[in-house]
Amino acid sequence: MLKRTIYIGNPSYLKLKDNQLKIEDAETKALKGSIPVEDLGFLVLDHYQITISHQLIVFLQQHNVAVISCDESHLPHGLMLPMAGHVEHSERLKHQINLSEPLRKQLWKQTVEAKIYQQKALLSKFGHVSEPMQTYLTNVKSGDTTNMEGIAAQHYWKQLFDNFTRERDGDAPNNYLNFGYAILRSMVARALVSSGLNPTIGIFHRNKYNAYCLADDIMEPYRPYVDELVIEWMNKPFRPTEMSREAKTHLLNIATKDVKMDGLTRPLLVALSSTTSSLYKCMTGEHRVIRYPELV
Repeated sequence: MLKRTIYIGNPSYLKLKDNQLKIEDAETKALKGSIPVEDLGFLVLDHYQITISHQLIVFLQQHNVAVISCDESHLPHGLMLPMAGHVEHSERLKHQINLSEPLRKQLWKQTVEAKIYQQKALLSKFGHVSEPMQTYLTNVKSGDTTNMEGIAAQHYWKQLFDNFTRERDGDAPNNYLNFGYAILRSMVARALVSSGLNPTIGIFHRNKYNAYCLADDIMEPYRPYVDELVIEWMNKPFRPTEMSREAKTHLLNIATKDVKMDGLTRPLLVALSSTTSSLYKCMTGEHRVIRYPELV
């Protein structure tokens, strides 16, 4: 069953009753909503006057629900996940830690190739120049030693948006991209934990200050799906620039966005589970290729 994403943007009191998330008005205590916890995949908290019971937190963790907290800029800032989301967590962690350097480089090569392929497909879909991307794709080396990812990105962003510079604190559409990528990162981290992997131990990203190195690795080929949602939102007749509730609702559709994998169409959240599962099998030698989706 496809898990739901619940966004809370008003003062609320969240508690557990009868295995359900109960949402009450912070002042009147009137019941505003009730959702079975087993149906949840993500809970997004975007208001400083939200109170959540510890009993609910524990129950959410037991059901592998990712709790995302937003900051004063209404961007995802924190992520709460269970310590272990798989019964073989210890065994799988050993394989992850003992991953050989040659295999790390091959897995990163596959990931970069998949990302450039996705970017090329998105450029073609919106009628932009995509031919150079094929050259970058065919020249990716083990470990991407020639930095085809960075070179491809220069062409990609130049084509995708007019007069655009990708900056964390830049003008729109940077704010939409930041929000979408943060949600995507949380989704990838949750899928990794569900597969018994630690989202901190990456195959390429190794920054000692980054707690989600592996999530940042695996999310790369999925980024164009966020980019597509942002393009759709930016193409609205009123030319939006502010991070409104409507914009967040649109970007949160990333979890249910249709993707193509192995010839089948499935929600992105389901595809992520297939990707992280195949990643673990690559670590054990059972598989040689990570399963990434194809943008359609």
